[in-house]
Amino acid sequence: MQFFYPDTPDVPLPEGHRFPAGKYRMARERIVAEGILGAARLSPSPAATIDELHHAHEAGYVAAVLRGTLPKDIIRRIGLPWSQTLALRSRITVGGSLAAARAALVHGVSGQLAGGTHHAHRDFGSGFCVFNDLAVAAKVLLAEQAVRRIAILDTDVHQGDGNAALLASDPNTFVVSMHGEKNFPFRKVASDLDIALPDGTDDGNFLDALEGALSEIEKFGPDLLLFLSGADPLADDSLGRLALTHDGLMARDHRVFTYCRYRNLPVAIALGGGYCRPIDPTVVAYVNTFRVLADVYGL
Repeated sequence: MQFFYPDTPDVPLPEGHRFPAGKYRMARERIVAEGILGAARLSPSPAATIDELHHAHEAGYVAAVLRGTLPKDIIRRIGLPWSQTLALRSRITVGGSLAAARAALVHGVSGQLAGGTHHAHRDFGSGFCVFNDLAVAAKVLLAEQAVRRIAILDTDVHQGDGNAALLASDPNTFVVSMHGEKNFPFRKVASDLDIALPDGTDDGNFLDALEGALSEIEKFGPDLLLFLSGADPLADDSLGRLALTHDGLMARDHRVFTYCRYRNLPVAIALGGGYCRPIDPTVVAYVNTFRVLADVYGL
């Protein structure tokens, strides 16, 4: 089994910026140090090709991202200043999810130590998301006829409006978003299944809702599940508004991975959001997702 990570410098950001640019690197370092995956199982993510990006994104937008000619209003909407590192890392994030999806089809499970850029739309980015990694991966694999049906289970605390806009009209995809009802984005795009959770939702209520989501995925019958886990449902998250504990997130991960393993359903993970201050609880949650994966799959 192989997993992927973005082998680039952290995105350069001004001091005090609320996006914690080093969190995925910190998670990888801890996963390796604790022997959860081991360095031999980790490969640098390839950069998505221009043609792959065009499966989900308008050509002019892709070109503007790569050339650094985005309009100021789009840069503001993304929330990250443009840099060569941001452009490269955005391509690599997409390539990482596509590589993980391909690996999952072979080995049953894979993932990348980043990703889940579910706010990116066809011709603009938003919410710290430039290109939409899961939408590109789904569209490329369907176009190649590598799979017939793909489901996305998005448990990031913020609704996956970009996933919905890019995929929800496709009968061969099933997009599920479990998110905070009153959280970003404030203009949501309808997914195939939206589970809007009230502020303060705890472990038990979240896990009950997850059972309903998995039941609907079962009815759809996908050949591949793209799982956007997310660390931002944590009670301590600065952008979250839910009340999950680390035990609750680990129970979430265990249910998803157990569901997939015992149905022989390939699953590829993207880590998604997490904004604790200080960042360590977010990093712990990311590491725990792979800790649970290693336990369920006997790595």
